[in-house]
Amino acid sequence: PALLVERDGHVVTLTMNRPEAKNALNPEMICRLADAWDATDADDGVRVVILTGSHGTFCAGADLDKLVTRSLK
Repeated sequence: PALLVERDGHVVTLTMNRPEAKNALNPEMICRLADAWDATDADDGVRVVILTGSHGTFCAGADLDKLVTRSLK
């Protein structure tokens, strides 16, 4: 999956997992991040959320090829 979710007690770690794209945001990751934030926000047992990226890269930003529709003339 584009986002890994791990819980250790009161700490949830969200790991962006698209190393081939330097963890750039695509529609799947954006939806999974939104779901994860909603879930952690609703859970009173969560005290800390860590957002990180896999393979030594945090996030290259938006994956424009996946988020922007191009019209060809």
